[in-house]
Amino acid sequence: EGYDYSTVLIGEQCWFAENCRYLPVVSPSSEESSTDPYYYVYNYQGTNVAEAKATFNYATYGVLYNGPAVLTVGICPSGWHIPSDGEWQTMEISLGMSDSEAAACCWRGAPVGDYLKSTYGWNNDGNGSNLSGFTGLPGGYRYSNSFDANGDYGSWWSALDSSSISWGRTLDLSTDDVYRIIYEQFHGYSARCVRD
Repeated sequence: EGYDYSTVLIGEQCWFAENCRYLPVVSPSSEESSTDPYYYVYNYQGTNVAEAKATFNYATYGVLYNGPAVLTVGICPSGWHIPSDGEWQTMEISLGMSDSEAAACCWRGAPVGDYLKSTYGWNNDGNGSNLSGFTGLPGGYRYSNSFDANGDYGSWWSALDSSSISWGRTLDLSTDDVYRIIYEQFHGYSARCVRD
């Protein structure tokens, strides 16, 4: 769509260094679905794509997607895809997480969270070192019909696995761990792409 994404090599994988911006339509936070794609821009409550794209939050944090939206053809450019949970783990291990930590649930793997968090934008001095170049920004999320946690959390989808679940990742201002948990499909989170 004419936009050039910043990218970074982490280990042997090439990742987007910013969040996906693909926005074919936009919805207010009050609308949700576990089966149909929904696209949100943090704190934007309208339905006009041009207006949503003109906001600071779109320019800074990109788009929040529900689960079906990250399956949409077009979210990643040709030659790129939404990372699997295994690809997230490969990246985390390349940054120093042990195999057992990477495969574990919940908060694990410090100081990898520090390496993934951006050096700016986090509340309460929660910035990271961004040693990975991932530049994880605290874009918040869409949850329970509202937007929340901008400045406090950044959350990213993984692709659905063979059990039709998605193990997402969350960074938090108050810890250098990385959260690995199953995401509900109707919530709205950020997305990144990794090279095929």
